[in-house]
Amino acid sequence: MSHFRAKKLDLGCFINARVIRDHTKRQALRYIIRNTTLPQRARAAAQLQLSQMHCYTRSTQINNRCIEGGKSRGVLKDFRMARVGSMTEKASGPRG
Repeated sequence: MSHFRAKKLDLGCFINARVIRDHTKRQALRYIIRNTTLPQRARAAAQLQLSQMHCYTRSTQINNRCIEGGKSRGVLKDFRMARVGSMTEKASGPRG
């Protein structure tokens, strides 16, 4: 499935291995569904598999997430970190 992976993911959000995997799988299934040369049964199976994927695998659902923990609430846009995560970073002081 690596040939379905985009050279640059333009999701603009929290990206980790799971997000890349789900994005690639979703792209592959969409390709199979739209390919009219494949048998109808295979296309229907791909449609069913795509509809059964969790809704949080959509790129629109993963925007504005914390880059450390993946939290969706209380995320500071400028730092892409949750409030709780940024507070613990501040409390621990400078690194180095």
